[in-house]
Amino acid sequence: MAAERHPARSVRAGAVMLVVLMALALGSGQARAASLIRDAEIEYALRELTRPVATAAGISPGALRVLVINDSALNAFVADGQTVLIHSGLLLRLDRAEEVQAVIAHELAHIANGHLTRRMANLRGAHSAAAMGLVMSMAVAASGNPKAGAGLAMGTSSAAQRAFLSHTRAAEASADQAGARYMARAGIAPQAMVDVLDLFRGQEALSAGRQDPYVRSHPLTADRLRAVKGYATAYADQARENPDAAYWFARAKGKLGAFLQSPRYTLRKVPARDTSSVALMRRAIAYHRTPDPDKALAEMRKLEAARPNDAFVQELKGQILLESRRFGPAVTAYRRAVDLAPSEPLILAGYGRALLALNTPDGNRRALAALEKARDRDPRDPRMLRDLGVAYARAGQNGMASVATAERYAVMGQMKTAALHAERASGMVPRGAPGWLRAQDVLAAAQIAMARK
Repeated sequence: MAAERHPARSVRAGAVMLVVLMALALGSGQARAASLIRDAEIEYALRELTRPVATAAGISPGALRVLVINDSALNAFVADGQTVLIHSGLLLRLDRAEEVQAVIAHELAHIANGHLTRRMANLRGAHSAAAMGLVMSMAVAASGNPKAGAGLAMGTSSAAQRAFLSHTRAAEASADQAGARYMARAGIAPQAMVDVLDLFRGQEALSAGRQDPYVRSHPLTADRLRAVKGYATAYADQARENPDAAYWFARAKGKLGAFLQSPRYTLRKVPARDTSSVALMRRAIAYHRTPDPDKALAEMRKLEAARPNDAFVQELKGQILLESRRFGPAVTAYRRAVDLAPSEPLILAGYGRALLALNTPDGNRRALAALEKARDRDPRDPRMLRDLGVAYARAGQNGMASVATAERYAVMGQMKTAALHAERASGMVPRGAPGWLRAQDVLAAAQIAMARK
């Protein structure tokens, strides 16, 4: 495809292990499918799509994170002044990079226009593992089950949860206008915003239980759609083609679909005659999930030949090898990925996971070093925190193992369990040490959550 003429830049950040994380439990104890998908290739692609829009909005791209929730509902929202959350169902329904950018532009307008100022102060700048658990309870509420969010961490009523995520019609109109302006400044056709709203046209006539969550939190009216069409016409001449955006959208959507949709469906959609790098990746993932590791690795060899210096490719190769229990080759692939993207926390986490799988003294030592680096750069990855706890335990650092475990439960929104492990850690690590301070962060977040019940 045309995007193949625009290879990825030297990747500063990359990882391709698509892992459904942060499984959040309902108040009744039943598992819920709402969860974060931590995949650095997808997150990198979304950063690339966000960058021009954020710059046009006067927001530093480096201060933002755009994360994906594993939920089939069509929805997107701002959780705090730095975090945009998009449901996988919406990403898979969108057809063009510009449509994703329209969604992001609208959500960034809510940030830039100050529509979040009345939201809960303890969710501002949720950098820590514990604070992210509070943000994620809002994500569950937005997925269409506000009672689940209330039962997780915040302890607020379902009405309060809905109020947290909802915008007024005036705020929506303001965000539409500002978002269209950001898109035009960035050279993106605002017509994409019209196309996104067309997905939801007619939803307001449905009962609340049948509406997509996006419509419940972003009221859609005929006047609003008419106004957005006007903006699209007014700014039409400022649009310009951006093949890089199309390329990264294809990678993100292709990977997301390959992991979430049926392997048989993926293989039907990407026949063998399609030799583009995105097709090779999708087929490799589909064969891996079948599972047929030999066919998956055969596709990976073709992909590696086409993109020998792509950290994402090396990380995916490592994942397939690791999950096929080929631990030594997996470590080699992850090591290559780390060499290509040494600062990327998800790649470091995968490398640490592969080293743990060796279960040798040297492997465990190297795993701990890699996982500590990963945690320092991104404390919001529950799977990394689980592996870090294992690495600490194997090193005989049981107090730090309890710290990592406390943080993992906090990120997952399970504050009561997090507090138990944080209390245990507080008595095992030196008072005032970094690990002790991290345990106190978890305890403070748990106290906030319990105080709201």
